[in-house]
Amino acid sequence: MTEPPRSRGQFLSLHLIETLAAVLPVRDENGQPKTLVFGGVERHMITSQARRRAERVHARDRANAGRGALRGRSMGVRTREWALLAGRELESAHGWDRERAVAVVRAVMEGCGLKFGDPQKKTVANLTKVLVFAPADTAARIAEHVATHQAAVEEWYTGYVEALARAEAAKKVRRPASRKKADVTEPEAPAENAATGPAAPPPPLPRAIRDAVLLALAPRDAVDIALYGRFLAEIPDSPNVDGAVQTGHAFTVHESEQIEDFYAAADDAKLDRRRNALSFLDAADEAGAGMTGYQSLISGTFYRHAVLDRVQLRTNLRVAGMAEEEAERTAADAEREFVNSFVEAFPAAKKNSTASTGSLPVLVLAFEGDRPYNYASAFQRPVDEVAEGPAGPVAVGRLLRHHVFVSGRRDDLHAAKLLTYDPEIDSLLTELRLPESLATVTRAEELTS
Repeated sequence: MTEPPRSRGQFLSLHLIETLAAVLPVRDENGQPKTLVFGGVERHMITSQARRRAERVHARDRANAGRGALRGRSMGVRTREWALLAGRELESAHGWDRERAVAVVRAVMEGCGLKFGDPQKKTVANLTKVLVFAPADTAARIAEHVATHQAAVEEWYTGYVEALARAEAAKKVRRPASRKKADVTEPEAPAENAATGPAAPPPPLPRAIRDAVLLALAPRDAVDIALYGRFLAEIPDSPNVDGAVQTGHAFTVHESEQIEDFYAAADDAKLDRRRNALSFLDAADEAGAGMTGYQSLISGTFYRHAVLDRVQLRTNLRVAGMAEEEAERTAADAEREFVNSFVEAFPAAKKNSTASTGSLPVLVLAFEGDRPYNYASAFQRPVDEVAEGPAGPVAVGRLLRHHVFVSGRRDDLHAAKLLTYDPEIDSLLTELRLPESLATVTRAEELTS
């Protein structure tokens, strides 16, 4: 494995305290806030899945917009719509009929091992059963290969469709005819016609076409796949990637509390009629709001944690085909963008109605080590805001005391840095008289060097 630069720890640990008010960043199947029990009390939770997606999309959007450390680099897309996207490419760039293009690409991807939805249901017929995380140019690459080798693809596709039709016809023959329970004298039809024999299986996808599609689906140089990994079990010979990023569930440092917010939505047309005295004869029907309901909202101070494995990141980039020098440059850029996303990104649920994405962390602690370090135990005893004061400053004090205590007993912890966006916490850091090993920075990019 490629080692990280000398004098740097293999793992970059990130710890963050943030305070949120009246938000709902993630919810369960019933629309309720997610929770966990820790330290004997229930806490609000923001799942690692929600955090990882927010961070991954934040970095991808910045790169695609030409901003950030990864600007101009290849990024990935996770979707079930690769057949639709490749079909659209065949239509727009190569002049194929849209319906035919999607059908051919779907068949080709099925020939590679991917499974699709029920063909009788239009909404899912051309969607893969699982989300496939692949480079953004995957659809264009598949379409280009299919168009370039159209004759071979069409010949295989004709045989494939005919084989599926024969198999479906054989199923219908095997299926017993519908009849009354009393009618049991007629024997079941044979499974296959004696003249034709059993239905032949569909022809295998030609090796050259399959290899080209697998190469298009391979992680290649997509940096976010190298960071977050992927697992595609349906195609055993398509490379999977062990992610270089570990993400913990965020949870409140205190016992959870939530409110059921009653809301009343106005009907503009109804109010306009009332305002202009146009509905006085139907006044009873015009009373009340247009719609009412409840929404659950949470407030609290959260601890969250993530780790970057620098060795795994470089290994993933090298396995994807990068030369060592290029992999080193890309890994350094990916690390800077990962730190930025950890600080800046936030799940987008209810972002318009709660302005949750405008939140900034109270404190970020970053340090290097030879192994990951999770400081969740610093908050096993829930903060009691009545006895201890506001949870934000209390949580910051606990986190820093915990780190100073642990680092005094571990030789591999070093390069610790702090970042705050809260003036009260900035003053607190001065009062705490922290050791010189804890450097304070003013920009997210300074958390890693």
